[in-house]
Amino acid sequence: MSVYHIMSAQKTNLVLIGMAGAGKSTVGPLLARILSYGFVDVDELIEADQQQSLQELVDQHGAAWFRLLEERILLGLDLQRHVIATGGSAVYGAAGMKHLQQSGLVVYLDVPLAVLEARVGDVATRGLAREEGQSFAQLFADRQPLYLSHADIRIECGGKSLAEICAAIIQAGAGLLGGIP
Repeated sequence: MSVYHIMSAQKTNLVLIGMAGAGKSTVGPLLARILSYGFVDVDELIEADQQQSLQELVDQHGAAWFRLLEERILLGLDLQRHVIATGGSAVYGAAGMKHLQQSGLVVYLDVPLAVLEARVGDVATRGLAREEGQSFAQLFADRQPLYLSHADIRIECGGKSLAEICAAIIQAGAGLLGGIP
């Protein structure tokens, strides 16, 4: 194997996973600035690709269709030295998650349910890929095992500032990810 293949196989991305309201789109840009990485928000990529809001897409096509679209977008990513904020439902797509894990360290931003509920507010307008009638608490319970199974690192975010969360991610990932100082 050449040096090029060894370097290209190195994990240089940080992939943030977690529920809506966990702070992926807030922590991500700050973390990217600290590390001098690029930043990509997958929800924004989906909206740009479809020219519609997440809520419109879920309302028109349903959660299952949305998850397939999200996975297609994830499979199309080819990035190095980026922080990637995934949508909360990214963990349903095994192929998409495997693709992200090949070039990145997956970080689960674990936030208590009560905090998430307060941050998210009205779930009917948030663009959540959930089944009709499924409560936010039920969605949380459904996704929690998936987040844990896909994560390389779990960061408990309850009561931490943005700076503390970024520092915890950097400290936890320093020995596992190529390129983090």
